[in-house]
Amino acid sequence: MKNIKISSPLNGTLIPLNQIDDPVFGSGAMGRGVAIKDPEGKVYAPFDGEITVFFPTKHAIGLKSNDGIELLIHVGMDTVKLNGEGFTAKADVGDKVKRGQLLLEFSPDVIKKAGYITTTPVVVTNHTEFGDITFELNKQSITAKAGGDDAGAGAGGAVEKDADDAQYDNLPDEERVAKLIMKYVGGPDNVRTAEHCATRLRLIVNDKSKIQEKKVENIDGVKGQFFAAQQYQIICGTGFVDKVTEEFIKLKPSLAGGGGKEAAYEQMSLVQKISRTLGDVFVPIIPVLVATGLFMGLRGALMSLGSEWGPTFLLMSQVLTDTAFAFLPALVCWSTMNKFGGTAVIGIVLGLMLVFPALPNAYVVGGAANDLANAGLTWVEAAGMEEWAGKVPIPIDLGFIQIPLVGYQGSVLPALVLGIFAAKLQHWLKTFIPDMIDLIVTPFLTLTISMALGFLVVGPIMHGLEQVVFGAVQSFLGIPIVGGLIIGGLQQVIVIFGVHHVFSALEIYLLSTQGNDPFNAIITCATIAQGGAAMAVAIKTVDGKKRALYISSAVPAFLGITEPAIFGINLRFMKPFIYGCCGGAVGGAISSALGLAGTGMGITVIPGMLLYMNGQILQYIIVNIIALAVGFGLTYTLYKTEE
Repeated sequence: MKNIKISSPLNGTLIPLNQIDDPVFGSGAMGRGVAIKDPEGKVYAPFDGEITVFFPTKHAIGLKSNDGIELLIHVGMDTVKLNGEGFTAKADVGDKVKRGQLLLEFSPDVIKKAGYITTTPVVVTNHTEFGDITFELNKQSITAKAGGDDAGAGAGGAVEKDADDAQYDNLPDEERVAKLIMKYVGGPDNVRTAEHCATRLRLIVNDKSKIQEKKVENIDGVKGQFFAAQQYQIICGTGFVDKVTEEFIKLKPSLAGGGGKEAAYEQMSLVQKISRTLGDVFVPIIPVLVATGLFMGLRGALMSLGSEWGPTFLLMSQVLTDTAFAFLPALVCWSTMNKFGGTAVIGIVLGLMLVFPALPNAYVVGGAANDLANAGLTWVEAAGMEEWAGKVPIPIDLGFIQIPLVGYQGSVLPALVLGIFAAKLQHWLKTFIPDMIDLIVTPFLTLTISMALGFLVVGPIMHGLEQVVFGAVQSFLGIPIVGGLIIGGLQQVIVIFGVHHVFSALEIYLLSTQGNDPFNAIITCATIAQGGAAMAVAIKTVDGKKRALYISSAVPAFLGITEPAIFGINLRFMKPFIYGCCGGAVGGAISSALGLAGTGMGITVIPGMLLYMNGQILQYIIVNIIALAVGFGLTYTLYKTEE
């Protein structure tokens, strides 16, 4: 497709089409083009051709050039309501016109007095037949990029590149991208904090209106941008984002102090705060659970192939795979104390208290519940009988209530809440305990009070709540087809709102109570389906540069990272995202029907294969292929690039 240049039919100031406040023209629905701000009141023919449309209200003209360009000139917004007042036609429909010929005169004052704006969109309605479309007016020019309506040039496709951007062209990629981002987010004074995750530069800004989102998105090396969890997040890709962030902070050294999370928390909703807090607590634990899960899957695969292990070697493997879950409350308490500013070692000891070996083991107590019921005994009655020793809780008699004393092996919520309380208690104690005795008294009081509260109040209440809430979700996951269908279809929607971290606690609970994670098998379908949808958009994209960018955004989804595909491609055009959710729903339903469950958590799609080496690898590959095929097939078949 050839690139074309068109002279502006009006005098004024050229602006990108996406800057006008009109959902039809601004979205690019009518075609790629520009807008003329503060026009002088005369419309001229921009080329030799013919007037194909001249509205009776005279506010809009359609032209067709001799070489096939179809152009629509729409004077002002909502000016059809003026019924021709202030407009004077100088030509008529069907007339042959020459470049520079006066076609229409109008009064900007009449339009403004009536309460309408004069900014005039000029769009090529058959834009799909051309490459880049450049509009020129005196020394101004704006190019509506080829594929802009379906390949990321933004609404309307017109993105004006500043003339002084050329000064960055010869810089290393990371430095060039960092400086352009800083420029287009409003400069150093507008940036409060900067940090990064695996793929995105995350900024907290003072004034969102100063961000030129389309120009940020058009930077070569940026794969997408969006607001989420009160942060402006710019997708740069794995590895590259580290380098960009480093260069970005050099432009404002005070950003090196961090503080991004605290600033983001201030602006979050309650649900987002809870989710982010859970993420901050559980994410540091996940690598350990991933490692043990991988080895558990490997052990299962070797034993299913007939490998015989001696008792000692088998015991050593169990030490490797079971330790993290046996002392899970200690890990949770440690991470929680870190998160809330307490002393980490106090968190470790407090968590170990919850699983002290002399306490009745939670797994043993749970396993004896049916036997207790069959014997017609309550746990309080059985506690005094020797044959039930270690199988029922130890009663703590407070006079008005009997509180069960039991270990909390595999529990998550008791350790989480107790860790928060202990951190807050430690901070409070430090406000009045003299520094001279702080080292001894503060840890003693923190551990003593927290332990008493943990076993008498927090433990019983939170353990009961945990069993109700997580047990209900666990039961829902166990519903054949339905559970997987709903979760697989909605999981990536939850990711968009930034509250998906809440599921980390659920997955840890599933692994600690039943030894596997069916949730992982479902969300891997949701992940790969979004990758398939993004890949379909990339294949259908005509522009080579955009296609390469889209492919690079889609590939991380096959490694379990969907943000580049979602925010860089699928959500931008919406339909691919919906089709990806459909793929996740279908794959999740089949996964649920097959009873798929991973031996660990934290990794999905291709890396996640290691969690299914215990005899389920073939089923895992099948559900992934199905989810991928549905997401890709629906998008490739039903998504039209013109949309």
